Amino acid sequence: MPPIRCVLFDLDGTLLDSLADLSASMNAVLRREGYPAHPTEAYRYFVGEGVIRLAERALPKEARKAEEIARCAAAMRLEYADRWAEKTKPYPGIPELLDAISRQGIAMAILSNKPDDFTREIVRSLLGKWTFAKVAGAREDIPRKPDPRGALAIARELAIPPENFLYVGDSGIDMRTARGAGMFAAGVLWGFRTKEELLTNGAQVLLDRPAALCPLLA
Repeated sequence: MPPIRCVLFDLDGTLLDSLADLSASMNAVLRREGYPAHPTEAYRYFVGEGVIRLAERALPKEARKAEEIARCAAAMRLEYADRWAEKTKPYPGIPELLDAISRQGIAMAILSNKPDDFTREIVRSLLGKWTFAKVAGAREDIPRKPDPRGALAIARELAIPPENFLYVGDSGIDMRTARGAGMFAAGVLWGFRTKEELLTNGAQVLLDRPAALCPLLA
């Protein structure tokens, strides 16, 4: 494993426990539109690929028409904008991990499938104590994860070769992004998805707690 010069984090399910606010927001839209809501746990598999895919997965099959998906996705954006900070917070051990990485002088960055401006707002609000060399969310000019181009754009901007990145995420999407970008793929077990999903999609190491990442930086 080459020396790590930058740790690239996913956001939801990796740094932040945001599932309660995501599920409450989408369920509020579903109820308002007369559709059945879902248990919070179901949203572990609904989120991760942007709000359009979230709305599509949350809607009943018979309602999954392009126009209805787009309408509910737009409503979800508005609902989530009012709710995102109600319960969302860093996972236990994340503040200490970010402190430890910062003390070592290793760069940190974030890549999310949330909209770019919203991603940066959330990071400023909940993770503003730490310096991130780059915070990037979904933009029209760069495909969402698992396409590796967002991760590679960060590598170019920071002038750090991809092989010197440790990519940390909680889903198969993250692991495929990391492997596609030529970065070392670390899957976290405290997030939204399962050990099996992480391994199937290329995780090179599994972390059961944030502090388990530190030995990889030595």
